[in-house]
Amino acid sequence: MSGWAAKRFWKETSIGEADGGFQVLLDGRAVKTPAKSPLVVPSRALAEAMAAEWDAQEDAVDPNTMPVTRMCNSAIDKVRVQHAAIADMLAAYGDSDLLCYRATSPQELVERQAEKWDPILDWAVDSLDVRLKPVAGVMHQAQDAHSVQKLTDLVHGFSPFQLTAFHDLVSMSGSLILAFAITQRRLDADAAWQLSRLDELWQEELWGKDEEAQEMVEKKAKDFALAAWFFSAIGGET
Repeated sequence: MSGWAAKRFWKETSIGEADGGFQVLLDGRAVKTPAKSPLVVPSRALAEAMAAEWDAQEDAVDPNTMPVTRMCNSAIDKVRVQHAAIADMLAAYGDSDLLCYRATSPQELVERQAEKWDPILDWAVDSLDVRLKPVAGVMHQAQDAHSVQKLTDLVHGFSPFQLTAFHDLVSMSGSLILAFAITQRRLDADAAWQLSRLDELWQEELWGKDEEAQEMVEKKAKDFALAAWFFSAIGGET
């Protein structure tokens, strides 16, 4: 983006209105994306979060400390121009959703999956008009064509900014249904994240936690929560 530099070059960070939304201003100059497009976001909440990231930069500008800005850049430079392809890729998860692939043993895990995951699949029937069937084992079994098409239509209905957040929710959880449950406020990010890790949590109960792996899990959980916040900050829901 214009404005990325090794050293901070501006004194004042502010927010301004622009055609289509809001933008961050550095000494009155609008920030642009890496592809030189106007970095205009659809809500003040997103603009405020970006402005806070820019204002927090001190001597050296570190893009790694600016996740909201990076997601907004991605929405404009990447997702907007590849919207259909990205939507199709995410919609494909509906035919192999995490919640549908169930263990065959031990019985306690089989029962826990049913107890925790079945209510979310039932919710999808009522709220999304989507009926996905659980299957035993890991071999792929095609889902109902109507349900897969319904999911595809819903994903294609997202704006570029929504699809950017939704991408992270789906790819990190492995579940299109869990991602929809977040965007429609059936679950919060933490609850959905825990459901996506049900099998891993089972293993942790049996064998304990791997400290090195736990650091990665905590980072992913933080990124997952950010994606959920990002979607809500846009101001729309499916």
